[in-house]
Amino acid sequence: MQRLALVFLAIAGFVSAQQPPYNVFPPADPPYYRVRYEAPAAPKSGELIFPVNYTIWIPPGVKTLRGVIVHQHGCGEGSCKSGLTGAFDLHWQALAKKHDCALLAPAYEQPDKADCQMWCDPRNGSSAAFQKSLTELGAKSGHPELAKVPWALWGHSGGGHWAGGMTLLHPDRVAAAWLRSGVPLLKEDSKRGGIKAHTIPKAALLVPIMCNPGTKEGVTDKTNRFAGVWPANEAFITELRGKGALVGLAVDPLTSHECGNQRYMAIAWLDACLAMRLPKTGGAPLNLMPSDKAWLAPLLAKEAVPAAKFTGDPNKAVWLPSEAVARAWMAYVKDTALPDTTPPPPPTNVRVTGNQLTWQAEADLESGLAGFIIERDGKEIAKLPEQPKNPFGRPIFQGLQYSDTPTLPLVPLTFTDKTAEPGKQHTYRIIAVNTAGLKSQ
Repeated sequence: MQRLALVFLAIAGFVSAQQPPYNVFPPADPPYYRVRYEAPAAPKSGELIFPVNYTIWIPPGVKTLRGVIVHQHGCGEGSCKSGLTGAFDLHWQALAKKHDCALLAPAYEQPDKADCQMWCDPRNGSSAAFQKSLTELGAKSGHPELAKVPWALWGHSGGGHWAGGMTLLHPDRVAAAWLRSGVPLLKEDSKRGGIKAHTIPKAALLVPIMCNPGTKEGVTDKTNRFAGVWPANEAFITELRGKGALVGLAVDPLTSHECGNQRYMAIAWLDACLAMRLPKTGGAPLNLMPSDKAWLAPLLAKEAVPAAKFTGDPNKAVWLPSEAVARAWMAYVKDTALPDTTPPPPPTNVRVTGNQLTWQAEADLESGLAGFIIERDGKEIAKLPEQPKNPFGRPIFQGLQYSDTPTLPLVPLTFTDKTAEPGKQHTYRIIAVNTAGLKSQ
């Protein structure tokens, strides 16, 4: 089995075109806010040794935040740099807005070939830095409750290690955790470079967790450099499910270590968990997941049934929180094509200045935002983007980097009509299109 640290570090080879310094990123003007911590000159034991940026988005108009969704990148220089755009993702913002949550994206500045464990193991200072950032970002944004609200954690690769580790360290604060291609180590293993194992507190057994490896990470392809991901996931699931933990497994049937189309399942799963877990009253403890709604499936199976009808050992089964999630999960593990019959929200605040159009838009919670259709005087004149591309999954308007974040520079919501007749009045319409091909009003 490959060393877990090497699995995390291997991502750097896929995004080597992105290099430090980490100084090219969107400005953090309201509703965005940012804090940065420099690396200490002489770090103490347990102190974060890398510089880090934390960027947060606060839903405009929200009075009191109920939680914070954390989108945590993976290991390697390129993946770390991609974290700089995580808070600007319109699709993840749609999830945050629905639940009155902030959207936070860290960006750890890990140098080339440095030990990823020095940040992705939260005991090495990243847990303390993260919590410090919530207090300071709360003060900056006028939302001091940020320091105390629950966390919904999403992490890729080393970020999955971090999100899982944070769940085991702070189970009372975590509403749910999605672990893409990375899990924390539960048992010491000399073959894994001396990575310190985590313990499992009883409170962690109540936190819904979803493990999400790609099938080519050791499930169907057992020979490539990511083949150690599945055995690590299997051991993690077996250990926690044996104790009755609320752990699921969603194998991506199309990918290796890249994130692919996982966001459509991850957002649907987190949406369901947040609806059940977040308290209505600020400061109240997290709600327990209802036990009568669960569905179960055999490990690596593609069909799930209500828990009451499951005939196998429930402590070895994949746990799913509800029927709706189970049906989405069955579509995802088949071909990642989750069904969607709802159109995206229509664009708003369309403005014309000369021959330039600007507008605002929110992503469809189910299927995100693929692009826009521009109409002039009732006729289509353009599509944005003209030729949608995405090397990692469905084409997305904002583009997609390896760690599931928008590409740089961010794509603006603008269009210049170069064929408009000077002096003639025109009527324009902007139509949003989601990744399922559905059009807005």
